[in-house]
Parts: sequence; structure tokens; C-alpha cells
Amino acid sequence: METWPRRRHFEFFNKMDSPHLNITANLDVTRLYGMCKRKNVSFFQVFLYLVTKTANEIREFRFRIREGGVLEHERIDVSFTAPASDDLFSFCTAEYYENLSHFLEHVSDRLEQIQGSVELDDQQGKDEVIFTTCIPWVSYTAITHPIHLSPADSIPRFAWGKFFQENEKLQMPFSVQAHHALVDGLHVGQFFQSMQEKLNVIDL
Repeated sequence: METWPRRRHFEFFNKMDSPHLNITANLDVTRLYGMCKRKNVSFFQVFLYLVTKTANEIREFRFRIREGGVLEHERIDVSFTAPASDDLFSFCTAEYYENLSHFLEHVSDRLEQIQGSVELDDQQGKDEVIFTTCIPWVSYTAITHPIHLSPADSIPRFAWGKFFQENEKLQMPFSVQAHHALVDGLHVGQFFQSMQEKLNVIDL
């Protein structure tokens, strides 16, 4: 902390009652959507992989606040919402694998394990994760996630919504919410740029 260039920013934003920033923008998912359709692969699971991979690549999204200090995880996993019975959902955590096939297989296994159940305490207390959710019913322009204020909740949240056509491209709203003591608009911009670059060249 003594030598961290970000120390003053951390101290400034960490004192705020609502220290999270949230940015929503559209991503061009034309290539990925078409490829998933042709190869009968889950768009959700591949997109989940890209989000988790990008979060691991950008250091600031691996920072967490603990007991007033900051630690950096070497690797972070992903927690996502999954459909359950009676129009409810469950939390499901999956490990991150660099290999796409291994990740997809693992996520499918995890979904099978929680099928039909409603779990809201999946690995409670674990902060070496990101939280993700999909809102496929709405092409939203903004979203806010619930957070704990005490102790500080520094786990980034990612969400994506309903596809829509624009200029012959398939667009999808995507949002990034993060603790501003750890993450700036610059880092969120890097996240969007990296995601779009991956979406432009992905090959399944």
C-alpha cells in the first residue's frame, strides 16, 4: 500500500457510501452468435468464458479489498445466475480454465449439479470470483446490482441483455460494475475493448 501509485485514489473512493461505478455499452456479437448457432454451442457459456478470461487478464479486476487492505488474486473464477424452478434462479460458481473446451465442459457439469435446486449461498465468502448475470428479456441501457456496504464489497459484476439488430449487426448491451477504489473508467474501457477484440476474431 505504501508504494502503490493508486493509494490516494483508493483512500478517496473507499470512504464513499456508494463507491461503485457502472458503465453500460453495446458489444457487436454478430460473429459469435452466428458461430454458436452453426456449431450448436451455447452462446451464454462461450460469452461467459470470454468475460471470465478478460477479467483474469486485466489486473485491476483481480484486486479485492480485505480488512481495509488490498490483495491481488492470481486467478479468479466466475459465479453466474442459472434458471431454477418456479421462475426463480440459482447462483452457480465455476472454475476458470484457459482452455475453452475444458471451461465449457466444467460449466455444463456445474449446471447439471444444481439443476432443479435453488441455491443462493454458493461458496459464500469466496471473493476470488466475478459475479455475472444475463437479462435476456431486455435490451437495457443501464443496470444496478445489489452490493454490501459493510464490509466493502469489491467483487466486480458483469451483465448482458437481449440482442437487437443495428445496421445489419447483432448488438448486445453489456455492463461492468466495479468498486471505484480499485477500478477506473480506463480499466472498464480496456475491458470493453478487449471483449470486442475477442468477439471479432473468436473461432470455435
